[in-house]
Amino acid sequence: MLRSMYSGIGAMRNFQTKLDVIGNNIANVNTYGFKKGRTIFKDLISQTIAGASGPSQERGGANPRQVGLGAQLAAIDTVHTQGSLQTTGRVLDLAISGDGFFVLGEETQQTITNPVFTRAGNFYLDQEGRIVNSDGLYLIGQYYNQQTNQFEDKVSTITIPTDAQSVSIGADGTVNYIDEDGKLQIAGKILLAKFANNDGLEKVGGNLFRETSNSGSILDPQGKFILHEPGTGGTGEIVSGALEMSNVDLSEEFTEMIVAQRGFQANARIITTSDEILQELVNLKK
Repeated sequence: MLRSMYSGIGAMRNFQTKLDVIGNNIANVNTYGFKKGRTIFKDLISQTIAGASGPSQERGGANPRQVGLGAQLAAIDTVHTQGSLQTTGRVLDLAISGDGFFVLGEETQQTITNPVFTRAGNFYLDQEGRIVNSDGLYLIGQYYNQQTNQFEDKVSTITIPTDAQSVSIGADGTVNYIDEDGKLQIAGKILLAKFANNDGLEKVGGNLFRETSNSGSILDPQGKFILHEPGTGGTGEIVSGALEMSNVDLSEEFTEMIVAQRGFQANARIITTSDEILQELVNLKK
């Protein structure tokens, strides 16, 4: 069989994957905190017909002769560039201006478990006054001791009393509120996660990421959280009253869609041409 037919089949499969990624990007063009994907190809393998030979006294050297056998999928990257900020005016709508991720998790016996990460900062209050995301996962921050009026070196959920008159969140992540007596109080401080390799994070749906063995970890060998105050440790500052939009560029996605479509058509043409050649070979018998 012709090598070109198998090369065309493999390339068509690759372009289908590229279109899948483009389709997902376009579907999430208005998803807060979404990070677009990118498809990368590489050549598959080359069959050597003749190897290279060095020069001799009688004649010069000869280059190798190889026939490529198609392309394969090299990577599907997640592009973690900053999305534009959209002003909402809502206090619990938070955006990160710079690097870093909000940390979300569950709480079991006052211990934070199953941490996940997000750039989508649309947060809410639950019945108990704790800050949560739309799926009910708690926003994680630094614990503030109301008795000693000091921050302690441990992470916890952030609770705002239900009788608070107003709430404000500073660029450093400090969550303040006015109590029923009109006094300014501190509920806690939002902390951000910073990874050595953002591209290594795994998307798990719901605008959430989970760390992997290649992303780096927010836990030290003793299992203690390593989180940063906004604006420190390479993280960005928090912008209250704004949300980060998707970093999908529709003009770029439509251009890539056309390129993928033409690439698919061209490789389909390779298969058609190869089939015509095979048909001619079959007709030689007649």
